[in-house]
Amino acid sequence: MSKKIVIIGGGITGLSAAHRIIEIQKENNLDLEILLIEKSDKLGGAISTIEKDGFLIEEGPDMFFTKRPWALNLSKRLDLDQDLIETNEKKRGTFVLWQKRLVPVPEGFLMLAPSKILPFLKTSLFSWQGKLRMLMDLFISKKEVDDESLASFVRRRFGNEALERIAQPMIGGVYTADPEKLSLRATMPQFLELEEKYGSVIKGMSYNEKENEGDIGARYSHFLSFKNGMGTLINTIESKLPENSVSLGETVKRITPSDQGWKVLTQKRTTDASAIIITTPSYHAASLIQNFDPSLGSDLSSIEYASSAVIILAYKREDISHDLNGFGFVVPDIENSNLIACSFSSIKFEGRAPRGYVLLRAFVGGALNPGICDLEDTILIQEAEKEVSQILGISSAPEFTILKRYPEAMPQYHVGHLQIVEKIKEKLNRHQCLEIAGNAYSGVGIPDCIHSGEQAAEAILKELF
Repeated sequence: MSKKIVIIGGGITGLSAAHRIIEIQKENNLDLEILLIEKSDKLGGAISTIEKDGFLIEEGPDMFFTKRPWALNLSKRLDLDQDLIETNEKKRGTFVLWQKRLVPVPEGFLMLAPSKILPFLKTSLFSWQGKLRMLMDLFISKKEVDDESLASFVRRRFGNEALERIAQPMIGGVYTADPEKLSLRATMPQFLELEEKYGSVIKGMSYNEKENEGDIGARYSHFLSFKNGMGTLINTIESKLPENSVSLGETVKRITPSDQGWKVLTQKRTTDASAIIITTPSYHAASLIQNFDPSLGSDLSSIEYASSAVIILAYKREDISHDLNGFGFVVPDIENSNLIACSFSSIKFEGRAPRGYVLLRAFVGGALNPGICDLEDTILIQEAEKEVSQILGISSAPEFTILKRYPEAMPQYHVGHLQIVEKIKEKLNRHQCLEIAGNAYSGVGIPDCIHSGEQAAEAILKELF
């Protein structure tokens, strides 16, 4: 008898799970069918590429990290090798907004510490007192900790100036997080491992740099996208799925255990399933599970989320006075700006803007500034446009603007997150043929989501067959 697997959520995690099931089905000639249910009218979740007036626009993630191999591996299995592109090697670098001006991140500075001393000593981003305090990392004894916040770790090893001017905007910005709460063990464990192994983060990074082992911070050659945008990945996976295996515009209201496995209740129908994979945000997964396992639902609900928004701005290049000789800038919270960061999209990757034009993406919101996401669309766009124009010296209005909101979309990996995830895994084991996957558990990046979806698919098939 054919087995039916229902996948709830059509973002990259759900799509990866569905694709992996189909791959294994074909390899082993398994008798099964899948049904992927997505509440919106399109697949891909946060990944969305659109075209407008000759611009190729990423409304969500615009690249993936290859040192976490799962996105690259999937791209190769999808025969997308020829579509992959690297970042612009002539413009690699990032700026930090400090005292209302853009200061380049020193060469060899990796997220929160220098691996090259001379460029670090020359930078104007830190005071001499701040530089000396950061170099104290070479002499401070290591501390045995199970978990620690980003803020606690950076203050302890490098001082408050390092936290406020570089670590908070560089790492906290990636996770749209409060550094006082963000778990370093759950997000950047390599820094704790360097302390544990070498007694000093700087010593460890310098050693890894020499040995070319480094996997810490920005290695711009390790970031890839597709010629026609990240939507290429979504469209290709969708094209590989069986006919009638995807249902859009359908919301799952409840799942319940049954004699046959599971029942999936939506606003349209009730479906019998042999197995279920939930790839929606953890708070939605909690709402589905609460009725038959309140304890598991409570753990899922305990993972907090932050909202953010992206404001896309297109300009004539001649109207921007800044050199734009980098990929963008990050903004420390102490600058009292509405911006988290701004990406120079058409500088970072080729083919994103027509000749003579520039495409920018400004990011706002996050855990440190949640209120800005409550502003009306026109006001939110105006605030972002005004600040970007002041920072980059822009003398004209944009050719066009696009606002994309991401309400409650970024899970917050607070201190203790790994323990919560372990509890969720243990309680999930009580339920046969039920898996949970997504960015709320073991990584927020695209490769992590793909890996999470594929792991869930393999676990389900191991149970069923």
